Amino acid sequence: MIALVAAAFFTMYRMNPDRPKVREMTLLEFYDAMDHGKLVEPVTRVFDRDAGETYFSGEVELDELDGKGNPKRERYRVALVPGENEGTMGDLLDGKVKVIVKEQKSALSPFVTQLVVFFGLMALFYWIFYRRVGGGVFGMGKSKAKLLNGKEDKLNRVTFADVAGIDEAKEEVQEIVEFLKTPAAFKRLGGRIPKGVLLVGPPGTGKTLLAKAIAGEAKVPFFAMSGSDFEEMFVGVGASRMRDMFAEAKRRAPCIVFIDEIDSIGQKRTGAGAIGGSHAYEQTLNTMLVEMDGFDANEGVIVIAATNRPDTLDAALLRPGRFDRQVVVELPTLKGREEILKLHGAKIKFAGDADLTRVARGTPGFSGADLANLLNEAALLAVRKKLDGVDMATLDEARDKVIWGRERKSAGYAQKDRETTAWHEAGHALLQVMLPGADPLHKVTIIPRGRALGATMALPERDVLGHTRSYFLAELRICCGGRIAEEIFTGDISTGASQDIRQATEIARDMICRYGMSERFGFQAFYERSEFSAEQLPPAFSEETSREIDREVRRLVDEAYADAKSIITKNRDKLEMLARALVERETMDGRDVEALIGVSKEEKTDA
Repeated sequence: MIALVAAAFFTMYRMNPDRPKVREMTLLEFYDAMDHGKLVEPVTRVFDRDAGETYFSGEVELDELDGKGNPKRERYRVALVPGENEGTMGDLLDGKVKVIVKEQKSALSPFVTQLVVFFGLMALFYWIFYRRVGGGVFGMGKSKAKLLNGKEDKLNRVTFADVAGIDEAKEEVQEIVEFLKTPAAFKRLGGRIPKGVLLVGPPGTGKTLLAKAIAGEAKVPFFAMSGSDFEEMFVGVGASRMRDMFAEAKRRAPCIVFIDEIDSIGQKRTGAGAIGGSHAYEQTLNTMLVEMDGFDANEGVIVIAATNRPDTLDAALLRPGRFDRQVVVELPTLKGREEILKLHGAKIKFAGDADLTRVARGTPGFSGADLANLLNEAALLAVRKKLDGVDMATLDEARDKVIWGRERKSAGYAQKDRETTAWHEAGHALLQVMLPGADPLHKVTIIPRGRALGATMALPERDVLGHTRSYFLAELRICCGGRIAEEIFTGDISTGASQDIRQATEIARDMICRYGMSERFGFQAFYERSEFSAEQLPPAFSEETSREIDREVRRLVDEAYADAKSIITKNRDKLEMLARALVERETMDGRDVEALIGVSKEEKTDA
């Protein structure tokens, strides 16, 4: 701050129009100048200690011409160079030379001007650094929370009517709204409202939207801030912002404080998943713990936080008195997806054949954000197609684009490559149709989509809460089908199965280490400890067990490969038929594939 003020003052001094210019001249030149100007400051003798010389200094005003030839008067500080006329110079100093002295301007005027400019700059700095930034050392210790007033912001207010697909979560937070509306009813019976509510769920399920709806329904002030807003390069800034935010919230109570992505500041301080000894992070977390349930009363302030990683949060943050309640916001069910599609589709113009119920059935595992994105992609596709409304074909195309990526029809490749891709995808599709534990085949294509040269797409018929061992075994065999069919056709193998190999290995390892689906290990779980653990913990299992796990993974994958090869070899005629059809059509629907190879759900072979 001091450096900025000094620089501004120096600049102001340099730009002062009353400061005369410097000009050197001899005595004769000085006399000649006096014929055209006036002396405004007497000539004095000056000794320059640094240079060890004496010179004579004074100020004159001279009549000159500007760039356009117009006369003007300029003021100069002249430095008279001593020389042969040293004696004459002394006469000048003794006043023997008659000069006309001009009355100087008051010295108060430039001083007052500089003073006014100086205080003006100080006021500007105060407004920038204290008012605009928020006070403190450039406002770093002030809260960055955004305040939304539930009473005044009627146009942008979010209510429960704007939230669909998470009815259980809405019911669970309804009593918070009732408390904020009528707190006396709860206090009369001795009830205490939760001080904190933690919204837990996958990304895109509507946690932030639900928090906004609580504030909108209760019509109370709503402070919104993300966990990363507390992070700063200076130690203690996060804790200062946390204190400032709660202080402001207490002044506006009853109100809601919403912290999104709280896992960025609320991670465990010790053990697996710990922050790692960062003193600044721990200061912020400790301050939050004290503000939520410390010595000071915190009445009327309800803290709502959201995270998709509750396992990383510190235990002190989750205890009663802080985050008393955890509200799980899960992925929507079939009914919920249909409600979300209708809510987001209210502003979209649909064609007559558009069926949102069918779209909801074909989008298991989609979050609310995914469904909103799907409808937006469908609307954009309809505009590019110049349609009057979004039809069912466009909705299906948008869904496939969201899940598997956009088709790259312009990517040209040789006929041999097209045939190899057709055999590869035919191998996947054949097993997808024939294996009883697999999901129904949705579509198979050899048109490049995303990073893949082709794709075999399957969709479950209903919402899946858990998978069985037979399902994972079927998935292992389907992963092997592309490489086997490709080898039958070309007599060689390529890199096209790299993703299939990775997926099969992950499925086999999860079956053993996470789900206890291995006969060799049985009802056990093997997992790697976090590499960010703050403690020196022993390994989760021995090296011998690790080698046994590797051997068991190899056994599961080899058995799946052998079974898949046996099925494909027995049904090679169907594989060839499907591959030729793919080369010709490029894309086939799952029902068309079943009709072509003559296999229905009831006729599937037990693998």
